[in-house]
Amino acid sequence: MNEGTLTDVSTLRERARKHISEGAVTEGYSADRETVLKLLNEALATEIVCTLRYRRHYFMANGVNAESVKLEFKEHADQELEHADLIAERIVQLGGAPDFNPAGLTERSHAEYMEGTNLEDMIKEDLVAERIAIDSYREMIQYFGDKDPTSRRLLETILATEEEHAEDLSSLLVKN
Repeated sequence: MNEGTLTDVSTLRERARKHISEGAVTEGYSADRETVLKLLNEALATEIVCTLRYRRHYFMANGVNAESVKLEFKEHADQELEHADLIAERIVQLGGAPDFNPAGLTERSHAEYMEGTNLEDMIKEDLVAERIAIDSYREMIQYFGDKDPTSRRLLETILATEEEHAEDLSSLLVKN
């Protein structure tokens, strides 16, 4: 197909029937599926680790300012879990298997599981993890480019939320 020309309908129909067992992955999918699945499973692990860290921080937070911060931790944990579900669904769409195996989870994750010893440490550890996710997802988005626009858009949406999380956490550290 030349730049700017569209495939005729009969060819589209023929191709759609040819490899029907491939589900959503058609001949037009040009990304290296193995690499995409590896990256998405790393993103999945990152979201799971972030969910677990935020959950721990929610339960462990205490002190004068803890109640409002706890609510922030809980909200972020819930959103990270939603991200994990969306990523797992995309992995399955691409014919892969989402890796939920706890063995090696922290090695697959780009973010670390750092507990923090007090409320300020917890906020800082979560902010560091968000910053790692932001950079890592930005690189994945660039890699996907036009070769996998669906995975790219999924991570763009998740990236926007991660940037919001980083801003939320950063504002909690501002001393008045």
